[in-house]
Amino acid sequence: MHASASRSAPLTRPDGSPVRALIVDDERNLSELLRMALAHEGWDARTAANGQEALGAIREFAPDIVVLDIMMPGLDGMEVLARVRATGNDVPVLFLTAKDAVEDRIAGISAGGDDYLTKPFNLEEVVVRLRGMARRHVAATAAADPLLHVGDLSLDEETYEVERAGTPIKLTAKEFELLRYLMQNPRRVLSKAQILDQVWSYDFGGNASVVEIYISYLRKKIDTIGEPLIHTVRGVGYTIKPAR
Repeated sequence: MHASASRSAPLTRPDGSPVRALIVDDERNLSELLRMALAHEGWDARTAANGQEALGAIREFAPDIVVLDIMMPGLDGMEVLARVRATGNDVPVLFLTAKDAVEDRIAGISAGGDDYLTKPFNLEEVVVRLRGMARRHVAATAAADPLLHVGDLSLDEETYEVERAGTPIKLTAKEFELLRYLMQNPRRVLSKAQILDQVWSYDFGGNASVVEIYISYLRKKIDTIGEPLIHTVRGVGYTIKPAR
């Protein structure tokens, strides 16, 4: 196995938090190697040593992607996946196995797996495949859900409802548009010019101070409920990100 994975632009969930990956393999050295490679990608990666641990981790950790060894003592990978799919969970799964027979590959995909690699494998190839699978899954999740999330803050683009930690927040139409633009770009620093363009449009006759005013309005309604989510990057602009 090749031990170097290429660094790419960080991929995040719709709420701006790190992508979550679960590596399930009874070979601890291998699972730890994968965990470190994905942590280098900026992901929140965890490991499980057997099928039972995997099922518990999938329930509690809610990973965005699972790397699953087929040949494990007790519950093997096929049984783990069958139980996961039976709950309606469609998390993408990359199977790992020492077997290279075509029948085994077909069996893995037929069982509901999304991809398949045999051992020994190139670590960089695994990371590239997982990155692509996670990107598609995150994009599909974001497209299917009208809710935007950043930490404990949620915004419903269809009903125009905003809540933080279960507390409803009333916003004016312009405050809502500004917050939506920030939440559509979590962790990204947006300049006043970008915000004016997207929220007020080019034909706005005022000046950039209106952005500061509306940011202060949002802070009074949102950041007084919990730890600050909206941050100023001096000389650059504003960003919204989870408090932790």
